Amino acid sequence: MPVTLNLYLDDSGTRHPTRDPGKKAEHGYDWFALGGVLVRSDEEAEARELHRSFCEKWGVEAPLHSSEIRSQNLNFDWLRGLDEAEQKQFYEELYVMMRDAPVTGIACTIDRPGYNARYLEMYQKQPWQLCKTAFSVVVERSVKFARSKELRLRVHPERCNKPEDARLKSYYDTLKAEGMPFAKDNSGKYAPLTPEEFNGTLYEFQTKEKSSPMAQFADLFLWPICMGGYHAKNRPYKRLMDDKKLIECHLKEEDWPMLASKYSCFENVERKG
Repeated sequence: MPVTLNLYLDDSGTRHPTRDPGKKAEHGYDWFALGGVLVRSDEEAEARELHRSFCEKWGVEAPLHSSEIRSQNLNFDWLRGLDEAEQKQFYEELYVMMRDAPVTGIACTIDRPGYNARYLEMYQKQPWQLCKTAFSVVVERSVKFARSKELRLRVHPERCNKPEDARLKSYYDTLKAEGMPFAKDNSGKYAPLTPEEFNGTLYEFQTKEKSSPMAQFADLFLWPICMGGYHAKNRPYKRLMDDKKLIECHLKEEDWPMLASKYSCFENVERKG
């Protein structure tokens, strides 16, 4: 098997632009995102071993699910039974696992209110589902990163359901057949790849179960990347940046608009410092 760069994707938030997201998160932000981690296929075993070791030490049998861990509920309600020192140790060792794994975080986060303000009237209240934008952007930027390493790219979204999985596969096929789906006159500054470049780099599309350790790394990285768009000093996001675990850390700052994690429709967001 050839060495490839593997992109593991999870989603976060409500993908339909106008659907009520339900109970609002405590932080008050409303986004949809697709993202996770990039890892070389020949380094993946190291990440999996770190995951195995962490779960074995803490007796974790359920998938490491970010929202359950943060809220200490469902499969992680047992965290509430630990004393403060033990809880701190768990969260610190969880972060150390993320830090030490040979993975790089990347995502496309779309602010839903900002998206609706920009596009709802333009598309006669029939805008795209947000996953079309987020998938196309995060895959293209991952392709560019893979090409810079002279590697081909495997795309591994977390399995959802048949309609959603088929939708993502159709976006993947469209990239190979037609290139980016956006109006070319608006996206020129982002140097969109051609169908030939996508075809030469995209190697495989295969969904993964939540039980996959790499899918769990994607889940753990996605939430801090999303939060970073709203709050630069959010502690998990800042730690990942400081420890050079995000794609921005491997790029020149002037290239971030074209190559780094994308924060879309954030014009009306006042980012906290």
